[in-house]
Amino acid sequence: MTKQLWFATFVAALGGLLFGFDTAVINGTTSQLRNVFNLSEANLGLTVASALIGTMFGAFFIGKPTDKYGRKLILIWMAVFYFVSALGSALAWDWYSFLAFRFIGGIGVGGASVVSPMYIAEISPAKYRGRLVAIFQFDIVFGILLAFFSNYLVDSMKLGADNWRWMFGMECLPAAAFFILLFFNKRSPRWLVSMDRLDDARAVLDVMGTDTGNVDEEINEIRKALAEESEFKTEPLFQRKYFRPLWIAAAIAILGQLSGINVVMYYSGDIFQVAGVDKSNALLQTISLGGINFIVTLLAIAVIDKLGRRVLMIAGSIGYVISLFAMAAVFYVREGSLGFLSSVLLDADGITFTSAGKYLLLGGMLAFVASHAFGMGAVIWVYLSEIFPNRIRARGQAFGSFCLWVFCALVSWVFPVAVKQLSPGAPFLFFAVCMTGLLFWAIFIMIETKNVPLEEIHNKLGIVSKQ
Repeated sequence: MTKQLWFATFVAALGGLLFGFDTAVINGTTSQLRNVFNLSEANLGLTVASALIGTMFGAFFIGKPTDKYGRKLILIWMAVFYFVSALGSALAWDWYSFLAFRFIGGIGVGGASVVSPMYIAEISPAKYRGRLVAIFQFDIVFGILLAFFSNYLVDSMKLGADNWRWMFGMECLPAAAFFILLFFNKRSPRWLVSMDRLDDARAVLDVMGTDTGNVDEEINEIRKALAEESEFKTEPLFQRKYFRPLWIAAAIAILGQLSGINVVMYYSGDIFQVAGVDKSNALLQTISLGGINFIVTLLAIAVIDKLGRRVLMIAGSIGYVISLFAMAAVFYVREGSLGFLSSVLLDADGITFTSAGKYLLLGGMLAFVASHAFGMGAVIWVYLSEIFPNRIRARGQAFGSFCLWVFCALVSWVFPVAVKQLSPGAPFLFFAVCMTGLLFWAIFIMIETKNVPLEEIHNKLGIVSKQ
């Protein structure tokens, strides 16, 4: 593996780091945003969801510009979006300007979520591709941890009422680094071939490496693949023979969000404070969530090809159900026969806990995040890439991603309203019931794709290869 390939992968994967940072940084700011902008629960939910709405647009519309202008140039623009969003959010003069800048950041997240792994895959020889693309997923998780740590660091500096601005502004640093370093990256050889810039493509392949060691042979393979893709580009995605993979993609994407994972990632600081933890310690505990997410993700990446997707999903789903019911119980069980909580819900705004209740809540959240990282978090992107035949894979994955971001935005938007109108425990009870459904699906319906040729997977799904 060449140094140039490592460097280009590292730089492109910064799009994943910023993805994680941008989506998680709001966790430490929600209580201040509520006060500064005088937000209702519905408007707080919209504030959190604004970036996710931008993500939907970024992921959905990025395909054509990427093909026209190239992966590298689009990533440069995504870096600009990240920087403008971070700076604008930090300097926002009212709620509407804040929403607009968060929406811009969401476009960066959505675009990078598609283009960064695409670029890494296209510069990588096949024998390294899996490991190098996994660096993007690794950087997302690391970005989440970095955002939690950054929020805690800023809060510890006691900057007063404006410390939320500094939390968002901190993203300017990695965004600027991403922007500058991208100018040192080469263009995608696949895109260069598609533009008939064969000499430029040869120069890139010379420094990045090829599977065979023969650059001209590699270019011929790329041209052949591009010709095959062009032949099938007009084939409709939504037709009967693709119903099952489309249904699976939608189901796994939607259930992934109905676990409540992004509620924990976006609102855990508030949830800890509801449980009686002071703000500084609440932010510190979010770091523990990011840390367990980081560690278990590394474990899952190491074993997913040994244990299989289905085993990881079943294990993660069991953990989901247990931890979510435990978290719901924290908010519902009266002190009495169980003897570890001091009070059930007093009203939608206040609950009193003993220290045992706080520890149970933290333990439940840690177990929940670990379950997600080992199961759904590790499996979903791999599974989406395997269930669609090559001729519709890009569009199929885009459909799955779109479903994921739509429900991510909806759940994040509705959560504060549900807490206010029902109770803090109600959403976790709902998530637990949904994850019970996921567990039954993983046990009785989900097919294993480990070490199974793609053609055989597609046959199991009832997809007939096109002749």
